[in-house]
Amino acid sequence: MEFKVDLDVFSGPLDLLLYLVKKHEVDVTAVPIATIAHEFVAHLEVLSDLAIDQVGEFVDLATVLLEIKARALVPRPEETEEPVEMVREDLVQRLLEYKQYRDAAAVLEDRARLWEARSPRQHVATDATADGPAEVTIGDVHVWDLVGAMARVLRKREQRRPRQIVHDDTPLEVHAARVESLVAAQGRVAFSGLFDDEMPRSRVVGIFLAVLELVRRGRLVTRQADLFGEIWLEPVPPRPSAPTESA
Repeated sequence: MEFKVDLDVFSGPLDLLLYLVKKHEVDVTAVPIATIAHEFVAHLEVLSDLAIDQVGEFVDLATVLLEIKARALVPRPEETEEPVEMVREDLVQRLLEYKQYRDAAAVLEDRARLWEARSPRQHVATDATADGPAEVTIGDVHVWDLVGAMARVLRKREQRRPRQIVHDDTPLEVHAARVESLVAAQGRVAFSGLFDDEMPRSRVVGIFLAVLELVRRGRLVTRQADLFGEIWLEPVPPRPSAPTESA
């Protein structure tokens, strides 16, 4: 199995798998495949709607997870395929290697922030259109929390009414401007409150992408008090002004 590691907003299938393991507060070597596979597929449904470039890699890993789950539930001693435990151990080993990679990157980022705090720049670029951080984690919410919230929104919609194919060509910038204005006017807005049952699925996806882009650019802060709880969108708090040197 080869799963690419990518430092984009969606950092690849191993990043999602590691997030799910951490969310369930279990050791990496004890991945609960049955639960993880179900949640992984729920996230994959959202990624499929977004048509991201790496979606094929997520499908590959979802297939592996579902195969491990199925073969563990219905063992077939006569099969000549690779034993399920070996497949699982191979996946866990790759996940451990990825975790080491991410942990090392986090240590380097912490050191960089510490160094920058000790040696502040005179002028800090704050261009809102500049590329954001490689990993979107603002406030208490990770990008995968937003994807999970989106999956729950879509699931509730489709339980109430069947999916209808209606195209909405509203530009992403328009959705972003509306969301940002709403947050500015109300102080904070519930993520689920951005959607209603009458919206076509394409508009729901467009609004979700707009939220992701606003978070990525550092234009919104996301907060979540409880696991699986409501995600709140808030304005970015003003930065404290840097002290000026007296003449």
